[in-house]
Amino acid sequence: MKQILVYSDSVGWGMVPGTRERFPFDQRWPGVLENALDGLGAGVRVIENSLAGRKTVWDDPWRPGRNGAVGLAEVIEINSPLALVVIQLGTNDFQAPHDIPAWASAAGVGRLVDIIRQAPIEPGMPRPGILVLVPPDIVEPKGANVLKFQGAPARSKGFGDALKAMAEQKQVGLFDLNRVTAASTLDGIHLDRDQHAAIGQALAPVVARMLAAA
Repeated sequence: MKQILVYSDSVGWGMVPGTRERFPFDQRWPGVLENALDGLGAGVRVIENSLAGRKTVWDDPWRPGRNGAVGLAEVIEINSPLALVVIQLGTNDFQAPHDIPAWASAAGVGRLVDIIRQAPIEPGMPRPGILVLVPPDIVEPKGANVLKFQGAPARSKGFGDALKAMAEQKQVGLFDLNRVTAASTLDGIHLDRDQHAAIGQALAPVVARMLAAA
């Protein structure tokens, strides 16, 4: 059985929009992906490592442990052997306290790619493939997200293009979730249940091809 690691934030964690609740595993996109791949005959185990508020390579002044680069090499080592690592990060880089432009956030994802490739796995274990996801665009943050993500739509403009350029340079897979769905209209950041389902189903054939080519 091949193992896939999902390295993400609250979007991958499955936070229910407008709440602090969490969708069950089979309703959030990593779980939908696992079930869809099983349906395609690709026996896989999806390992979730998703943390609310996680950024790419930056610390959060109020919430410790949100720097996605810290401890990532150990995460890869702990969960090896891995066939694939799926990175879905960047949204939290655009929070109001951090004046981080789109190109810098994409460079942060690129740094995570390097860390994954350099992680100290055991001799003879395969280096995992890497798939980078472009998160749904941030649109009109609402509710508790209004102040936290004030100005985020403007700061994040061009993030998808910057990630595409990074992925081409690093020679990793890329899938733009905006091809499948926008963010929830309830809070402008997270995903509704049907949006999780759509993403998991759309990713299944993409991931299956990457696993077969490995």
